[in-house]
Amino acid sequence: MTATYTISDLAREFAVTTRTIRYYEDRGLLTPARQRLVRVFSSRDRVRLKLALRGKRLGFSLREIKELFQLYDSARDERQQLSAFLAKLEKRKGLLEQQREDIEVMLNEVEFFAAQCRRLLAQDAKREARAA
Repeated sequence: MTATYTISDLAREFAVTTRTIRYYEDRGLLTPARQRLVRVFSSRDRVRLKLALRGKRLGFSLREIKELFQLYDSARDERQQLSAFLAKLEKRKGLLEQQREDIEVMLNEVEFFAAQCRRLLAQDAKREARAA
């Protein structure tokens, strides 16, 4: 007999809300069976949820995650899937590196203007001290 999970089981295990899981289902990432009004998730759904959450942490959109799932479902060998995933990872890495560079530039600008403000405040304090 294969393992099955309720939506509450998965929500608890992965520390997400049941609403998140229903949203992923609406987006086609999960395909639980139905027993009357109850969703019954398979081991496959559990793994997909785990991978989707991991993909989100890496910054992938749900659309990109779904594309990877579809590729996995249709791929005859792992090579095509791994190549596509590697390309997405490299693209994501490039975006993150660009963001890091942009943040460094912004931090340098913030520090420059903060130093200017400190210098102007110090000059103003000296003028006030002389005037007193």
